[in-house]
Amino acid sequence: MNVSVLNKQIQAVPADALIVNLFEGVISPSGAAGAIDTALGASDGVPGSGMLSQVIKLGDVKGKLNEVAVLYTHGLIPAPRVIVVGLGKPGDLKADRVRQASGAAARKARDLGCRRVTTIVHGSGAGGLTAREAAEATVEGALLGTYQFREHRSKPDAGKDIDELMVVEYDQAKLGDVQAGVNAGAVMAGAINAARDLINRAPNVLTPGAFAASAQAMATRTGLICTVLTEKEISEHKMGGILAVTQGSLQPPRFVVLEHRPARPAALAGQPQSELEPVILVGKGVTFDTGGISIKPGEGMGAMKGDMAGAAAVFGALQAIAALKLPRRVIGLMPLVENMPSDRAFRPSDVITMMSGLTVEVISTDAEGRLILADALHYAKRFQPAGVIDLATLTGTAVTAMGEGMGSVVFMNTDAWATRVLEAATVAGERMWRMPLYPEYGDKIRSDVAEIKNSGGRTGGLGASAYFLKRFVEDTGEKGGGKEGDAYPWAHVDMAGMAFASDTRGYNPRGALGYGVRTLVELVKRA
Repeated sequence: MNVSVLNKQIQAVPADALIVNLFEGVISPSGAAGAIDTALGASDGVPGSGMLSQVIKLGDVKGKLNEVAVLYTHGLIPAPRVIVVGLGKPGDLKADRVRQASGAAARKARDLGCRRVTTIVHGSGAGGLTAREAAEATVEGALLGTYQFREHRSKPDAGKDIDELMVVEYDQAKLGDVQAGVNAGAVMAGAINAARDLINRAPNVLTPGAFAASAQAMATRTGLICTVLTEKEISEHKMGGILAVTQGSLQPPRFVVLEHRPARPAALAGQPQSELEPVILVGKGVTFDTGGISIKPGEGMGAMKGDMAGAAAVFGALQAIAALKLPRRVIGLMPLVENMPSDRAFRPSDVITMMSGLTVEVISTDAEGRLILADALHYAKRFQPAGVIDLATLTGTAVTAMGEGMGSVVFMNTDAWATRVLEAATVAGERMWRMPLYPEYGDKIRSDVAEIKNSGGRTGGLGASAYFLKRFVEDTGEKGGGKEGDAYPWAHVDMAGMAFASDTRGYNPRGALGYGVRTLVELVKRA
């Protein structure tokens, strides 16, 4: 979709559809909606007699969030249709509501077969958002809301699509800010849709090797530095968790390191690059999870192609960070494996030696994600990070706690880092809820034959899985290159239940969500 900015009055633009908005409770439309109403007014020119005013009086349009109505203009203006989308109550307006409304309206236009669509910037002016914020959210929502995954179809290019989205701004003084917002919105939507593509791909197509190849190709396009560790190199690093999980599969593992290394500020020009503390993003990358020997039920197993949604979020975030040229050094770590049952697969009661040197008793091979994350979290220590956040579709308990599609749970080891992460998630419009890390969770994973177990069992709670990861953040692990005092600010996001949307809402069509990309980018902006 080509996106452009026009300095015109919206009612004068020739297009297949014009998009305007309406707040809930408004009786007399104003602004762009008012201009449309006047243009579609009765011939006697009586105020409030326009077509939009009439449908408001009839109660056919109430302005509720994501409510969409279509008005046909009968030749009174160049565009044959006007799409009116609800923004909800004025006091509740935030950027994410603009994304939702814009996504719903653009999808309606696409479904009507519109190829050239014009939209106002939702939420600026009376909405209280700056012109840049509103333009970014408007474009991001439209591009996300019209996303379709058609890679696996015999005719992938068949179907309805909007060819051109024109964003109108009548105030010349705001054009620069609107253009900047449009550019940023397109970047963010492109990154989130790239993550969605990865999650939606079939697991026989998106193997660990294919995922790593996609990361290399993206790095080449965006200027990121990409390093891919093969199975031999993973073994040389003694990443016992990754090696154990992957040993039942014919697909060899990969460990991807993506680095955004911006130009150093003048104040740091004399320091070596290694001394610039990076923010590290870690994503769980199980490209398909059968549960291994502890096999999952067959019903619903197909959704386990999304068990790499955390790694997809890191992929998308690094793509956006590079395109936006953010000034902070950022490193993404993605352990990529497939968890399969076979005569070579790891078993319950096996004992694994991790990269850190800690030994782990395997209670369940379906608790595999924490094993590959543990090696990645230990590997992160070599970079002396300013802060680390990992994203993982880790536990079914998180879905039970939060509800499918409602949000994620997050655990942190420092309050300062917790504040930054939660503030970033709030601004991004991605729900996260902080959970406690009680020391007693450690009792649930105490082993009789090794140092820790990889599961606290059904009564271990969400905290036991997070506490398992905490051990690899805070333990010394001299065998893997760590030392006393290596602990870093850390957050663990259990985003199980946030890989896929089961229905279409706002800017999220049914299918992969791309959850986490916005939060990671916002966190890097604030770090």
